[in-house]
Amino acid sequence: MEESDTSIIISDQVTVNKTTTPLTLTADGKLRWTDRGQRCLTVEKQVLGFVIEGTKIRIKAILDKEDVISCGGTTDTLIRNDFVFQPQNEESQRVLCHHLRDYLDSLARPKRLLIFVNPFGGKKSASKIFVDDVKPLLEDADVQITVQETKHQLHAKEVTRGLDLSKYDGIVCVSGDGVLVEVVNGLLAREDWRDAIKMPLGMVPAGTSNGMAKSLLDSVGEPCKASNAVLSIIRGHRRSLDVATVLQGETKFFSVLMFSWGMIADIDIESEKYRWMGSARMDFYALQRIIHLRHYNGCIAFVPAPGYESYGEPITYSSVSPSNSEQPLKIQHGYPGPDVDLNNFDWRMISGPFVSVWLHNVPWGGEDVMAAPHAKFSDGYLDLILMQDCPKLSLLAMMTGLKNGDHIKSPYVIYLKVKAFILEPGPRVDDPAKGGIIDVDGEVLCRGNGSYKCDQKTLMNYDKLQLTIDQGLATLFSPL
Repeated sequence: MEESDTSIIISDQVTVNKTTTPLTLTADGKLRWTDRGQRCLTVEKQVLGFVIEGTKIRIKAILDKEDVISCGGTTDTLIRNDFVFQPQNEESQRVLCHHLRDYLDSLARPKRLLIFVNPFGGKKSASKIFVDDVKPLLEDADVQITVQETKHQLHAKEVTRGLDLSKYDGIVCVSGDGVLVEVVNGLLAREDWRDAIKMPLGMVPAGTSNGMAKSLLDSVGEPCKASNAVLSIIRGHRRSLDVATVLQGETKFFSVLMFSWGMIADIDIESEKYRWMGSARMDFYALQRIIHLRHYNGCIAFVPAPGYESYGEPITYSSVSPSNSEQPLKIQHGYPGPDVDLNNFDWRMISGPFVSVWLHNVPWGGEDVMAAPHAKFSDGYLDLILMQDCPKLSLLAMMTGLKNGDHIKSPYVIYLKVKAFILEPGPRVDDPAKGGIIDVDGEVLCRGNGSYKCDQKTLMNYDKLQLTIDQGLATLFSPL
C-alpha cells in the first residue's frame, strides 16, 4: 500500500541483511522496508524500543498471534524479535533515531515503574515470572524499574503510603489481586490521595487468583499470560476503574474486585486448609460445601441500577453506625469515600436466609471464574449475584457454569447491578451459634462467632456494613 508524501515522517536508504532498501516511517506509525518481501512494523503495537550498535540500529519488537500466523506459525505466544538496520551514514542514523524516539515519546508510554513482586503468593512463581517475562520486555522498552519484594501482608500498602510518587510513571504488581488491593488502599490512605490515586496501576498475573489481570486481558480476547500483561503496560494505554468503599462506623476499606458472604466466601477462605492440593483445593472444597450446604440468616439493602428496580421491597435508608463491640485495627484513610447523600436514593431490601451473596466490580474473580459476565470496569455499579436457595444437584451444575458465566442463567440466581449496598449478616440457620465470613478481594474482612479461624483479629466486626461505589476513581494500565 503506497503512502502519500505528506504522511511520511522520514524516508531513507538502509541496509538489511546485506541488501539496500528504502525505509520509511509514516505519521501513523508504520515502519516499512523490503527484506525478502514487503515488511511493516506498527510502532505503537509492535515496537518495544531500539538501541544503537555502532553504525547500526537494532529495533526490539514483539509479534503477536496474527503476526506469527501470517509467517506460517500456529502459536498464540508472543515472540520477541529484533530487526537490524544500517543507515548509509552517521547523519542518517542520527535523524532516523531522532524521529523514532520522538514517535515513541508521543505515545506517552511509562518510562519509570515501581514493581511489587510477591514471592509468596500462588505457586510462589512471581520471582521467576519477573525474571523470565517481565524484566526482559521492560528492558527492551528502555523502562527504568525499581523492584520491591513484598515481605509480609500489607507491606505493599505501607510502601505505597509513604512513596515519593514523583519518581514513577506507574506501579506494577507481579502478584495475585491482593497486592493491587493493598496498593489502592495505600494510595487512598495518603494526604495527597486526590493526586496519588491517579497513578496508573498494572497487573501481571502471578498469584492464586488473577481476576483483575484476566478481566483486563479477556476484554480484548488475549490470554491471561504475563507477557501479554507486560506488553499492555509498556504500551501505556489506560482505563478507569471503579473503587468501592466498605464502611463500618468510622472504619473503611477500599475494594476493587469483589465482596462475598456465604458459600463463595466460605469456599475461598476455608479451603486454605487444603493449600497443599494446589488449585484443585477450590473444586474439592466447593463439593464439600455443596454436600453440607449452609444457609445464613441476614438481610441486604441496595440501590438498584436503572432497570433493576423490581427486585426487593422498598425501604428507607438507615446509615451504618459503629458496631457496639470493639473494632480492632481501626484505620483512618485520607480518602473519605464517595461524597453522596444516600438518603436521596430509592432503597430496596431482600431478607434471607441466603446461600450466597456476591458482589463483583469486574467480570472475572479468577482465571477460571467468570463471576459477573456483565460487569464493567467503570460503570459506577457493582454486579450483585444473589442466591437464596438451590437444590444441591442444580447447585453443582451451577458451579461448573462459573467458568463461562452460565451460572447467572439459573432460575435460582438473582443477578442485578447496584449503586450502593448494605449487608446485615446473621448466623447460620442450622447452627445459630455460628456466623459466617465476609471476604473482600480474597481477604477476610470479618468473621462471625464459631467461623473458621474466628479467633484471629479482623479489620471489621461481623455486623452491619455498607458499600458505596466511586466511579472511575482509580486508573489501570489496559490492553486498550
